[in-house]
Amino acid sequence: MPRKQAKPTAGAEPADGPIQLLSPEGVLEPDSRLELPSSIDLLALYRDMTLVRRLDTEAIALQRQGELGLWPSLRGQEAAQVGAAYALAEQDMVFPTYREHGVAWCRGLDPVSLLGLFRGSTLGGWNPYERRFGLYTLVIGAQTLHAVGYGMGLVRDDVIGSGDDSRDTAVLVFLGDGALSEGETNEAFLWAAAQNLPVVFFCQNNQWAISAPYSVQSRVPVAQRAAGFGFPGVSVDGNDVLACLAATREALTRARSGGGPTLIEAVTYRINAHTTADDATRYRPSAETDEWVAKDPLERLRLHLTASGGVGGVGQEYFADIERREQELAEHLRAGCRALPTPDHASSFENTYADMPPELKRQLAEQSEYLAAGFLAAGQEIGATR
Repeated sequence: MPRKQAKPTAGAEPADGPIQLLSPEGVLEPDSRLELPSSIDLLALYRDMTLVRRLDTEAIALQRQGELGLWPSLRGQEAAQVGAAYALAEQDMVFPTYREHGVAWCRGLDPVSLLGLFRGSTLGGWNPYERRFGLYTLVIGAQTLHAVGYGMGLVRDDVIGSGDDSRDTAVLVFLGDGALSEGETNEAFLWAAAQNLPVVFFCQNNQWAISAPYSVQSRVPVAQRAAGFGFPGVSVDGNDVLACLAATREALTRARSGGGPTLIEAVTYRINAHTTADDATRYRPSAETDEWVAKDPLERLRLHLTASGGVGGVGQEYFADIERREQELAEHLRAGCRALPTPDHASSFENTYADMPPELKRQLAEQSEYLAAGFLAAGQEIGATR
């Protein structure tokens, strides 16, 4: 039988909609619900959003060329990720999903390290403590509990609520709308609320959890779910980098001061398929995608920068410099990806536990013998044909 979709609860949709500070036409529009910070580097925001998109485009090309096994695209979500990343303090900790390439970029990670995971060259790719950016989490929703655990540690380390901006710390954890259907996420909401933890949950509602639309997951908007756990929820236009930045900055400031958790819903759209292994045309109407393409977050900020009412003085030199940076990034990604080392077969065994248990040692020995026999057979075959 065809599955019946749940209807939204009456009155669930907020009458005023997600907060928007920068319209699709590139016009600043104040909103009484959220204050726009006075000091924002619009040129840097546009630069990083553009470079992150180029990173994504090049990674897709590398996957199509057989250099990567898989790639989860962020196309359409650049404003949400870059905006949220710009709100972070240096000491804050980030727990990503597997799609936060824009946040990784803004935290200063070498983007080649992101490629290693999807090439199979590494089990992670970076030290989470160097840039305060956790390893990618492939298990849906698991990172929300990791973030809550880290937040509990911050409370016990007494690094919240002191009033010292260089010391007080918060946690920013990213999740998709599909993670809201996971038990881990709801447990994380419960613990964060009950213990008043300094955790900001940033949900990029890109409308689709692979092939499942949000309408089959919930009867209420994402942000409204926070009220059931007892903490604030706010919905912003996820294609508006300024709204994403302002909402995240406000929530992180509150968390660092001891004000507890916040759920931010960034209403956006995944323009590309879920991953390069997915075919979104089988479940998503093309007209819907076209509608969201017209709301491109990069074009929105570009319109503002080039308009007479924008920051002024943005000429072709600025955009030419960004194009140059894009090309340099593309060349770095191509060369860096192909130079990634092939891992030794023993690495996955040796890095599973601090001390390898006997059963895993037996499996490693068996795998080593199997590979050695295979290499020997291949060598004999080659020798026989000469």
